[in-house]
Amino acid sequence: SLLSLTTTPITPFLHRSIVSAEAVWDHVTMADRELAFKAGDVIKVLDASNKDWWWGQIDDEEGWFPASFVRLWVNQEESTTVETVEGASPSPSEVQNGHAEASPSSSDCLCLGQTVQNRDQMRANVINEIMSTERHYIKHLKDICEGYFRQCKKRRDMFNDDQLRVIFGNIEDIYRFQMGFVRDLEKQYNTEEPHLSEIGPCFLEHQDGFWIYSEYCNNHVDACMELSRLMKDGRYQHFFEACRLVQQMIDIAIDGFLLTPVQKICKYPLQLAELLKYTVQEHSDYRYVAAALAVMRNVTQQINERKRRLENIDKIAQWQASVLDWEGDDILDRSTELVYTGEMSWIYQPYGRSQTRVFFLFDHQMVLCKKDLIRRDILYYKGRMDMDRYNLVDAVDGRDDDFNVSVKNAFKLSNKDSDEIHIFLAKKLEEKLRWLKAFHEERKMVQEDEKIGFEISEYQKRQAAMTVRRMTKQKGHRSVPPGYPPPMDPMNPGQYLVGDGMEQSEFEFPEPERCKSPFWQSFSRLTPFRK
Repeated sequence: SLLSLTTTPITPFLHRSIVSAEAVWDHVTMADRELAFKAGDVIKVLDASNKDWWWGQIDDEEGWFPASFVRLWVNQEESTTVETVEGASPSPSEVQNGHAEASPSSSDCLCLGQTVQNRDQMRANVINEIMSTERHYIKHLKDICEGYFRQCKKRRDMFNDDQLRVIFGNIEDIYRFQMGFVRDLEKQYNTEEPHLSEIGPCFLEHQDGFWIYSEYCNNHVDACMELSRLMKDGRYQHFFEACRLVQQMIDIAIDGFLLTPVQKICKYPLQLAELLKYTVQEHSDYRYVAAALAVMRNVTQQINERKRRLENIDKIAQWQASVLDWEGDDILDRSTELVYTGEMSWIYQPYGRSQTRVFFLFDHQMVLCKKDLIRRDILYYKGRMDMDRYNLVDAVDGRDDDFNVSVKNAFKLSNKDSDEIHIFLAKKLEEKLRWLKAFHEERKMVQEDEKIGFEISEYQKRQAAMTVRRMTKQKGHRSVPPGYPPPMDPMNPGQYLVGDGMEQSEFEFPEPERCKSPFWQSFSRLTPFRK
């Protein structure tokens, strides 16, 4: 997942300054002179001249370790070894990017035998860390906006508007939002007694503002691709390096700096969980911190979900290319997700004649297709319905008054602006219930997308179209799927989506081997909708 902690490549440095990194995974030593550590340990990176193996130090131990096992702290001071004494609050000068190398006892959970003074100190340490990281983060955003973005806008001979949008996304919006957020945090911060600070309400008051990170995270992969393309030209390498030196930023490539907003939004649930652990229920901030933790976990989960949807837009474009006689706008002009698909009988007033169609329900629209009479693996486009203009109506079994026919396992879509009515008949009750749930999921998805302003950029649409054209050209013909056995249930019974609280992972249980199925059926199995 994009929101997982990601390793950032850095340019080589050698004993010029101490750069710190945080272990993402445990490293078990396999040979002499390797440095062992556990996830969460802080490592001083002393030599990164080799891109795969770095030389680092933890306490008095030095050794080699894999660069892919750590992530850098991007904003760093000229560092000195930090010793945090239990019961003493670290000063800002003792904290690098908001992190202190705490003594083992300070990282353990509170026990019943601990004193009130020690408990309050633990909460104060977490509060101090949050405040310090926010201050460093603001400086980092300023460096990006003033050191890189502003300079790029001056060089119209090197960057056009589309390139700037792709590379930097809405970084200026994030900078403005974070400045307001930090101002409110500072007001709630008790400098004399940090453990009494009440910062939970700040997160709740600004919770809607954090959704702007969704746009940035969704754009980040495209930004990396564009930067990678530009960096093949030596002019851009020298330009970005000059920007970094003028702004006096540490020796990390621009893509490393642009990664930190992605890492930052992931960090909030971890920090709030730590704060809640050291906040007693009697504390005035307890219920606010608990609510803020739930809010920020939801934000990161939804950002992950939208990132997954963007990763599937190539598949949607490929599916459209496989449908013959397509008319009208592209699916991606309005939709980003296939919610559900299946075959049903359909009656449309005023004609009243029953027809069998394959329906593909996306967010905002439902596409109707007809199978070829001989080649049942081929689909023909037969129209679409704008779901924003229809209401869902359940239909009871028996005689239907609108169509004057007997129905079973049916439901209707009624046009909000006219007398137009469509009735759909599923083969089984279970299938009807799946469709009803799917329509409710589609409306919920649309409302959530509108709330945070989620949409596909024109750049991402062009990239998806280019991918389809490239695949079609490689095949040498139109993207028509190969032959396959009789149609199967469009919902793959061996596939489920399992949520783990921060991201969604896809697991497939093994199924008996079968002949290769057409692309549109494979495509339908990608739907996240649960039975």
